[in-house]
Amino acid sequence: MDIQFLSEYLEFLEIEKGLSLNTIEAYRNDLTSFLDFCTLRGVKDVAQIERADLNSFILKLREENYSPTSVMRKVASLRGFFKWFCANEYGTKNPAQTLEQPKLPKKLPKVMTVEEVNTILNSDLNKTETLIVELLYGCGLRVSELVNLKLNNIDLNSKYIQCYGKGSKERIVPFGEKAKNALKKYLKARDIIILENKLSDTKVLFLKDNGRQITRQDVYEFIKKQGEKIHKHVSPHTLRHSFATHLLENGADLRVVQELLGHSDVSTTQLYTHITKKRLKEVYFAINNGS
Repeated sequence: MDIQFLSEYLEFLEIEKGLSLNTIEAYRNDLTSFLDFCTLRGVKDVAQIERADLNSFILKLREENYSPTSVMRKVASLRGFFKWFCANEYGTKNPAQTLEQPKLPKKLPKVMTVEEVNTILNSDLNKTETLIVELLYGCGLRVSELVNLKLNNIDLNSKYIQCYGKGSKERIVPFGEKAKNALKKYLKARDIIILENKLSDTKVLFLKDNGRQITRQDVYEFIKKQGEKIHKHVSPHTLRHSFATHLLENGADLRVVQELLGHSDVSTTQLYTHITKKRLKEVYFAINNGS
């Protein structure tokens, strides 16, 4: 099957939609597996793809025990591709037009308590590790935003961070005095790393002892180990969830939290209000059952 359309579509996502490379790669994998599936079914042209091909592909995914989240993402990939395909008049019919997204049960994200965050911060962390926790929790950064921070993204005097989220969307996030102090201490340690590794003109904020940039995997492994201290399975995103939940619990406005998290849709942020209500109920019943 001609995959020229796929290349054009991915280029459209990158240039016109401004999607991240990780997202584009996910689209590439989803659509390539679908087009390969259609080829095996004897379909030689994208314009010949029928709704039955889509249904068979989704059925195959379910039979292979793909998670509902994975199926949902692949359906979204197919819908986006065929919408673009028809909008550019490469085909006259959109087989995915009435394709419904599978409904997912809403899972409340796991959060940590303030005491658990403090347990980690008060443990034996080095200057780099302390700053990582302060920025993930104190600023609600995504791990990709954290590892891609540059020196010029930090304003120590005004206490704010300029970061780039999904789709390279810029946002400004303030930070507190603890994060400022952690930054100052880390920057001194970073200067030593630069000298010892004879680095020049390094704009990346987070560096390992060998002078290389810290990776997403490094952060995931570090945070996973911190979870052992509080006997919980945690990830960098757990700290982001905790940041949002604790803000709302302390009276922050939902729209403000939406801006701080970089959510394009407030409904995504509203999920955290469910957590605060759930926790409130737990505290209420614990008090009343104990009285």
